[in-house]
Amino acid sequence: MTAPDLNMLVTLDALLTEGSVAAAARRLRLSPSAMSRALARLREATGDPLLVRAGRGLVPTPRALDLRDRVRLLVQEAEAALRPAENLDIGRLARTFTLRTSDGFVESYGAALLTLVAAEAPGVRIRFLPKPDKDSGPLRDGSVDLETGVVSADSGPELRTQALFHDRFIGVVRPGHPLAAGGITAERFAAGRHVLVSRRGDDRGLVDEALERLGLRRDVVATVGGFAAALALVRGTDLIVSVPERHTEGLRAGLHGFALPFPALEVTVSLIWHPRLDADPAHRWLRGCVRKVCASPSGPESRE
Repeated sequence: MTAPDLNMLVTLDALLTEGSVAAAARRLRLSPSAMSRALARLREATGDPLLVRAGRGLVPTPRALDLRDRVRLLVQEAEAALRPAENLDIGRLARTFTLRTSDGFVESYGAALLTLVAAEAPGVRIRFLPKPDKDSGPLRDGSVDLETGVVSADSGPELRTQALFHDRFIGVVRPGHPLAAGGITAERFAAGRHVLVSRRGDDRGLVDEALERLGLRRDVVATVGGFAAALALVRGTDLIVSVPERHTEGLRAGLHGFALPFPALEVTVSLIWHPRLDADPAHRWLRGCVRKVCASPSGPESRE
């Protein structure tokens, strides 16, 4: 079955509103002959004459009268759908957003984000989900509205990103640990027992590569999938962990942090979303809220 030409709805609306081929042609900026041909196609499609001669004018058939209001409503809805979005009343917005975030984001920024959202849009709800991997599928299928994390080669090429802040890795130990006092050299650092954070279960990471360039190796005795688990181990042992400073601020309370004794490992934490939500006013507002609570003194760098 051939799909109907939906452009014919606009023509039909003009004909039924004007009740005249010539007037409908002027309304749509067509020639009278082109409008006559369009009427012929509409008659064939509907199986009804729609407009019939009565004296010197045209009158609608019962089918045309039945269609007139329905067609007008369809055309109005289509026009509204294709118009730019109107200004959003944030205070009356009622919507649930799903944010997929890396370990530590909720602990460090979640409270500030919820406070800001509640003040501006009390009808908005936030659903935080963990981010166990870099799979872009949830953003593509709409099950996730927004993500935070480090953009990598694994990220979908079509995704939009905007830098939130730059972060550097630091070492973390429990209070009273030998590295909590005295000067920390690369040799002292490497000589300790370490916990490695790897979502994929790798047995080495960026810290190992940095130590290798100095001719050193560390002893990794445990590997975990997230920063929270690693820091929990550090609290009760003499293990050492390397974590991003800002991203884990809320997780490191009561622990001792120190600068790594080799060139700092830096990452950029970004917002990530699918382009279909790029122009959505509510989504743009939410992105602004996240940027605000994560803003560094120098401000975020935008690639939007």
